[in-house]
Order: sequence, then C-alpha cells, then structure tokens
Amino acid sequence: MTYDEIVKTAQGCIGDKCKACYICNGRACRNTIPGPGSKGVGDTAIRNYDKWQEVRVNMDTLCGNKDVDTSFELFGRTFKYPFFVAPVGAVFLHYSDKYDDLKYFETVVKGAADAGIAAFTGDGQNPIVMEGACKVIGQTGGLAVPTLKPWGLSVIEEKMAMIKAADPFAVAMDIDAAGLPFLKGQQPPAGGKTVEELKNIANAAGRPFILKGIMTSKAAIKAQEAGAAAIVVSNHGGRVLDQCPATAEVLPEIVRTLRSIGSEMKIFVDGGIRSGTDIFKALAMGADGVLIARPYVTAVYGGGEEGIRVFTEKFGEELADTMSMCGAFSLSEITEDMIRCPF
Repeated sequence: MTYDEIVKTAQGCIGDKCKACYICNGRACRNTIPGPGSKGVGDTAIRNYDKWQEVRVNMDTLCGNKDVDTSFELFGRTFKYPFFVAPVGAVFLHYSDKYDDLKYFETVVKGAADAGIAAFTGDGQNPIVMEGACKVIGQTGGLAVPTLKPWGLSVIEEKMAMIKAADPFAVAMDIDAAGLPFLKGQQPPAGGKTVEELKNIANAAGRPFILKGIMTSKAAIKAQEAGAAAIVVSNHGGRVLDQCPATAEVLPEIVRTLRSIGSEMKIFVDGGIRSGTDIFKALAMGADGVLIARPYVTAVYGGGEEGIRVFTEKFGEELADTMSMCGAFSLSEITEDMIRCPF
C-alpha cells in the first residue's frame, strides 16, 4: 500500500469526527473529535502544528555525499529512527469501532516493532485496557512503553503490577492527562501529582520512567527531582487546555534549562509533528527524539500493521533526506545552526 492509499482507506472507516486529513493540523476536526479541541475550542492543537512550520531548515550541501545513519539508542535498545508511536486510547470512542483498544494496541506494538521503532500504549478506565496492552508488550519482548494515566495511587499500584509482569523496557505516565474531564471526581482522587508521589511511582516502576506532559522549565526540574529518566514536552495534543503555547515554543527553553544544570534526562517532544523534516527541526532544537500520535491512527485505520510500516518509512526517509541536505549524516551531527527558529 502507498501513503495515499492508506489515507483514502482510513477516510472511509475512521468515523464521522476525524477526517483522516493528509496533513493533520487540528483545523478540520477542531472542537468536534474527542481529541484535539474536545475541551475548549481546540486552538492549542492548531498552534502545535503551525509553530513547527515557522521553523525553517538551513540547506547546506557543501558537505560531501555520505550515507545517513538515523539509528537511535535509548535505555539499552537500538532503534532505526529517533521517533516513536505516541499513546492513544479509547479509539472506539474517538474514531470508529473498526478497532477497540486491544486490537489497536496489538497493531501498533507489533507494527512499530517490525518497522524498527517502538510504540507507547495508552490506558483506560476499564482494567482490561492495560491488561491487553501488557499482554501484547510481553509477546514482543517488552519492546513498547505502557503509559499510565495519573490515577489515584492505589490504582497505579495495581496497574504497575501488570506492567512489571510484561517487562517493558520503560514505563511512562502522561501527567498532562490530569486535565481530561473523565479523571475528575475519581475515587481515589486522580490528577496532578507531587514530586514526592512521582518519585515513589518512578521507584515502583523499577525501570526507566518517562514523564509526558512537561511544558515549563519549572516542571522539567521537578521531573528531574522525581527521578524521571526522560520527559516528553507535551500538552496532550492541545486538547486539555486552550491558550497553551505550542510544544515547539517551549522546547528550546526547557532544553537550555536542563543543560544548564547538567541533567542527563532524555528529552522528547510531541504535538503537531507531521513529517521527517519536523522531526529534524525538533532534534536541532535539542530534543533527543519525538512522539507522533494522530498520523499513526490514520495509518492503523487505513492499513493496519502495513500502515505503520509505510508511515514509518515515509517519516524516516524525509528525516534522512533533510539530514543529508543540511549536512548531518548522523543524529549527533544535527546542530542548532541547521535551523532558523523564531522563538
């Protein structure tokens, strides 16, 4: 299947809210899909995409002609590219019933592993969601990252037991999900966490802990204090709080802050990244890697595991081409002066 074929197939079965746009920029769905814009008017999702487009790349082909190496190491694992499938949950609600969460997780975890990268899996109120995610993660040798919602601590403890049995190479929590309406009024109370609570969760994970939802330097330092091995600069796809800055806008400041204190935390970013060139921009701004969500939903609905492979190769080829055209032949050679960043 081609990229175009996958998108067209997805448009016919993804539901009546998401439009499976060729370029997902948050405009067509705005405040209708239970994703971008479901809480508020959806302006942050749109801003996420727009700000990456304001960053431009500096072409420099006076560098010879060499093979490009896009390989990326994380927590003792080597991946083909420095990008991952971001966590998505409740797909039957957000999109259509062609997939439920368990079938979706199986597709993205196996498809991503076959494509040389890894997937983050989502979480849900029904315990069977995390059980299903952990089952497929165990079947692929732990080559995925289960992502916990910021539940009450007793619920996290129960889910952490399932996660440990699957033996993933890392564990994540999307702390930015604290703004989702369904977490309000939970018992035990769910939502934001203190540094001490996160420290206990990170210790309980027993493996690298990734904290997703960092949007300020202050929060990044708190994540460091909590023992996170990595952070994801993320505003939950722009769907939990209007009037937020885009992730691209805050990434440089967070990178500078962590470098100034000698932090060794890995830095990832998501939100509006839609091409290999966008991935290059993020790396030049100091990120170690990126997460991509909604294009991969289209990939799954339009082509299943093959869709994951096609989209991954597309992003990877675009990244390699941009690297070559800007004079970087390995990820370590990508530098800040290879982009023009207005913020």
